[in-house]
Amino acid sequence: METLTIDDILLKGKKVLIRVDFNVPMTPDLKVSDDKRIVESLPTIRKVLQEGGAAILMSHLGRPKGKPTVEYSLKPVAEYLSGLLKMQVKFAKDCVGKEVEAMVETLQPGECLVLENLRFHAEEEKNDPVFAQQLAKLGDVYVNDAFGTAHRAHASTEGITKFLKPAVAGYLMKKEIDYLTKAVSNPGRPYVAILGGAKISGKIDVIQNLLPKVDVLVIGGGMAFTFFQAQGFEIGDSLVEQEKLALAREILETAKTGRKRLILPVDCVIAEKLDNNAVRKVVPVTKITPGWRGLDIGPETVKIINMEIRRAKTIIWNGPMGVFEMSNFANGTLEVARLLAEATKAGATTIVGGGDSAAAIAQAGFDKAVSHVSTGGGASLEFLEGKTLPGLAALDSR
Repeated sequence: METLTIDDILLKGKKVLIRVDFNVPMTPDLKVSDDKRIVESLPTIRKVLQEGGAAILMSHLGRPKGKPTVEYSLKPVAEYLSGLLKMQVKFAKDCVGKEVEAMVETLQPGECLVLENLRFHAEEEKNDPVFAQQLAKLGDVYVNDAFGTAHRAHASTEGITKFLKPAVAGYLMKKEIDYLTKAVSNPGRPYVAILGGAKISGKIDVIQNLLPKVDVLVIGGGMAFTFFQAQGFEIGDSLVEQEKLALAREILETAKTGRKRLILPVDCVIAEKLDNNAVRKVVPVTKITPGWRGLDIGPETVKIINMEIRRAKTIIWNGPMGVFEMSNFANGTLEVARLLAEATKAGATTIVGGGDSAAAIAQAGFDKAVSHVSTGGGASLEFLEGKTLPGLAALDSR
């Protein structure tokens, strides 16, 4: 990685301002329900504390629309972090201002402070320079460990680096970038990408950026039906993006002329309606019943994906194969999760791009059995699209 990291700077005696991604799911009674992102930030936080620095953590949570609300307070997250670190974690009722500055002033080496939700201030998402400067006042050095927000140019991810140096990457940011860079620029081959999800529109750039790089591109999920309609198949009431039919044809043509193997499902699970208990059946993709809708890939498609995964040395997976939130249409997605775990055991590098795929592999119980599960859905997608991530680009390079 070309970016300077936390290992390149002196931490002893410093107030280390760390942008973490504590945007975690909460229960209705405001308890942390999934701590993956918090746990992933621990190596960076512990490094600062062990080296004799003071850790000041800032994050957003949810979409509070620039106003303080109890449901989006980071206080329960700070309490949860206390348990993980086995020490008292202090909490500031705001993220900027005189009161916060006074708390930071008294912070001792080895202590940890969590600031209140950055998005309680509308200036955060507007990348307001005055707000960024107020944040910068709180630290001697800046560490960005929030990969999940690296694709956003916000005050705490991009603006702050103009006022606080050095600005370096934390361990989670480094791990994410190392895995994704290797997958995009120097993958072991055969290199297979499996893309799913509801719509092509969300994945166009990924498809177009990965198609020349991979050996095999597998497309599943709702977006496959736009490709089927583009080929003139009956797709019933399945999801389709009419305005993307020409693009689907173009992608099919590019795959042919570029001698890339583009694999679409050969069978699918269809149902009378979008309901877990609806009447359902498995049919070839050329025999979808009018009025029915495709909601998962079928067993023959799983076999084909299995063959490709078994041969592969690098596999990227982004997006579910069906409506995995409903148990009767989750099989394709859960099978891909299982196959990835097997491939990892056999020596392949397997990367799951956050969001729904991360949720699916956790649901299947294989999140610890693959090489890397990204903590950032949007950020990993944009990286795979070949885009520059503002939060990463703003950091100091070697």
